[in-house]
Amino acid sequence: MKTRVANMLVCRHFDNWLETIDDASVKELVRKNTIMTGGALVTLITENRVNDFDFYFRNRETALAVANYYVAKFTANPPTRFRNNSDKTVAIYVEDTPERVKIVVKSAGVATESPDEAYSYFEGDPDPEAAQKFLDNAIKVNGDAQPKDTEGKDRPKFRPVFLTANAITLSDKTQIVIRFWGEPDEIHENYDFVHCTLAWTSWERRVRTNADALECILTKELRYIGSRYPLCSMFRVRKFIERGWTIPAGQFVKIAFQINPLNLNDYATLEEQLTGVDHAYFMQLLGALREKSPEKVDQTYLMELIDRMV
Repeated sequence: MKTRVANMLVCRHFDNWLETIDDASVKELVRKNTIMTGGALVTLITENRVNDFDFYFRNRETALAVANYYVAKFTANPPTRFRNNSDKTVAIYVEDTPERVKIVVKSAGVATESPDEAYSYFEGDPDPEAAQKFLDNAIKVNGDAQPKDTEGKDRPKFRPVFLTANAITLSDKTQIVIRFWGEPDEIHENYDFVHCTLAWTSWERRVRTNADALECILTKELRYIGSRYPLCSMFRVRKFIERGWTIPAGQFVKIAFQINPLNLNDYATLEEQLTGVDHAYFMQLLGALREKSPEKVDQTYLMELIDRMV
């Protein structure tokens, strides 16, 4: 396992991101209070490559400041294909409640680079086809390493390209989770599998390891420790099995016990469980459910949608 190499890669990526933050107070909060953890760190250690860097914060102050900073950046200069029509505005704001920090995206008309096409933001959109186009293009933008605008100029690195209630996706393989915060051990209370409990911290600038996580990584065994999103954990199991991991039967039962008390017939509960921490692609499913109306959705229809989209 190449922990030292992984640490070097995270430090370099973090420093590059930090340099793009032009608000001195936000920059200092991020420098002092950022955590990288989860499966991406495992991939870095074992393979020295990663699709996305997932960052969290150790306190509410930083999460709120970063959310406000990137919402302001996005609304001031949205990606070219999502710029506003002259007679419409994009209603995006940060909701700060005792329970959480949340990005709210209200339905609003936007225009792409082509004047013949119009898209709408996904949150509460009455047109599911337009919402799907927005999602597809947002993900496509996220996949561009450094796309150019219509005038051929390079777009800024680490710019916000996709916003959900739980997270902010930046270009350059970076995701910022604002759904919860805390010290690494507190963050891991929201995680599901032991091997994901490694962490890198900006104040120590090193990867923290633990024996249980390293053992699970070496043996490629899924060991469930509980999660705020057990339904998402079921989907994640499938992904890991496809990569050669194994899971004892008892671990499945643990997940089932956590799912059992959830009322998945309640749309708000289902939405929370499906979006989880970083499952933006489930917005497709939620959009389809909104189209049909949540109260009209039965289990057969729901399972058909999941099989089609996952």
